[in-house]
Amino acid sequence: MDLVHERRGDGPPLLLLHGIGHRWQGWKPVLDLLAAEREVIAVDLPGFGASPTLPPGLPYTVDSALTVLADFLASIGVERPHVAGNSLGGLFALRAAQRGLVSSATALSPAGFYRLPGYLYAAGLLGLHRVAARTPEPVRARLARSAQGRKLMFGVIYGRPERLDPAELLLDTRALLDAPGFSETLRAGRAEQAHRFPTAIPADVPLTIAWGTRDRLLPHAQGRRARTLLPGARFIPLPDCGHVPMGDNPTLVARVLLQGSSSPLLTTTSTTTSTQ
Repeated sequence: MDLVHERRGDGPPLLLLHGIGHRWQGWKPVLDLLAAEREVIAVDLPGFGASPTLPPGLPYTVDSALTVLADFLASIGVERPHVAGNSLGGLFALRAAQRGLVSSATALSPAGFYRLPGYLYAAGLLGLHRVAARTPEPVRARLARSAQGRKLMFGVIYGRPERLDPAELLLDTRALLDAPGFSETLRAGRAEQAHRFPTAIPADVPLTIAWGTRDRLLPHAQGRRARTLLPGARFIPLPDCGHVPMGDNPTLVARVLLQGSSSPLLTTTSTTTSTQ
């Protein structure tokens, strides 16, 4: 299926995957920094942003997402790119690495390292955030114009929402409301708990996991669980960053993504598997 995407820059391909309820534009703060050294491909996942929903009968699961992404990459002539993802996109990036579909994976506050209480907490916050997005648009616009209003509206998602563009934040709330894949994807996340996360990762696929120290949705403690489950990965704290760190510190996040994707590109026959 066709996925709406932004493609810019030159160099080794770097696929960017957003989180639940978000859109490719969430990467805009870092796109130009990345495109100076990479061919950047930022996509709207199926059922989010401007991309179509999954075909009837295809559930919103990791397997479905990876199948669609593999078909999409083949359609644009890209094989085994580097990949970076945030939240849900981070989970997809790590699963893609497990299956040998990418040349490296960088995950920013990835989903999947919670236990049941952590999932219920995050799902509840996301549900409340979506309910709040139903506030009449003139009210949301008025709140977004002030730094305190942006903190109130987006403090769960960003560490420094007062620094962000009000117009983009309003478009984000509209994308969250209009995302047909949101509810089913959120329910499917219950199965992606830490004790189920696979540890078998191809030895030649570098992993980087970075976590915002002010992440209120998937707290930084889950990063310690990720470190235990994936000891071969490089772990990086993102000081003063929230759950979506690209807007909080674009320079730092771009540096992490460029370092994480600095290894040589791999081919489909070059992977060996080990437990990291």
